[in-house]
Amino acid sequence: MPSAVHSTAPTRFAYLGPEGTFAEAALRILVTSLGTTAGRHEGQDRPAASIAAALDAVRAGECAAALVPLENSVEGSVPATMDGLVDGAPLVVTREVFLEVAFVLAVRPGVALADVRTVASHPHALAQTRGRLAGLLPAAEVVPTASTADAARRVADGEHDAAVCAAIAAERYGLTALSTDLADHPGAVTRFVLVERPGALPAPTGADKTTVTAVVPDRTGALLDLLTEFAVRGISLTRIESRPTRERLGVYSFSIDCEGHVADARVGDALAALHRLAAEVRFLGSYPRADALAGKPVADRVGDAAFAEAEAWLTRVRAGRAG
Repeated sequence: MPSAVHSTAPTRFAYLGPEGTFAEAALRILVTSLGTTAGRHEGQDRPAASIAAALDAVRAGECAAALVPLENSVEGSVPATMDGLVDGAPLVVTREVFLEVAFVLAVRPGVALADVRTVASHPHALAQTRGRLAGLLPAAEVVPTASTADAARRVADGEHDAAVCAAIAAERYGLTALSTDLADHPGAVTRFVLVERPGALPAPTGADKTTVTAVVPDRTGALLDLLTEFAVRGISLTRIESRPTRERLGVYSFSIDCEGHVADARVGDALAALHRLAAEVRFLGSYPRADALAGKPVADRVGDAAFAEAEAWLTRVRAGRAG
């Protein structure tokens, strides 16, 4: 299996399509941050019909990486991404990108607000604009689509009257914006992750994040046991969410983001403890934080130096030398 590429952008990306999605906008930010815009050409990146299709393109080796949405500051996690990373052949996150999302109400040229009977968009976008839509179009039917850009495409094709989408999608499909700044909570941010096949991990930067999933055994205190492994090592969790395993009611897989890199002694030690305690653990990557914020201060007793000293002490004891 080829190693993942981390210092430069992959030669071909998959992203949640069609063209004009927020994922495409986030992809532009990513390739610019990696300094790889020079030499890229149209058609090099591949819009996928769904998140699952984008991830499958990476698993099949058709694309080197996929950029998919993981969570939104207003609506929370994207289940299709969370489930897609757990099911199927292993994939790992190697980068994350934050994108502030702004919505417009896009229509075909000449269509007035009074003409709008149906409004289409991705469920997350509809949820983030529910209040404004109710005020502007109280009688309109709301129709969910696979993406905001797909909604724009459908409006351009005459299937629906209006789309809640990004300005880039309205422009790309020749639509006119009847209303801008449509979000109920301006300033919402979507977190996208770059996903690749397993390979050499990105090097620690001092401002990293690690993602894992763990299936918690069906017994009293099981989740507390897992969380304690992070707490006693001074590791801060930045996200924890549950998803059903679809095995039976009451058995859940927990998706966890924590500060630090698996190469850090205390983080590696915590993940090893999770592997011992959980029914199943999947490592989903250690990668630089998009905000570049260093982790919270760590007490001396749980820092990497303390772990190294404790390991050296244990080695001496096992060798029969005085502790």
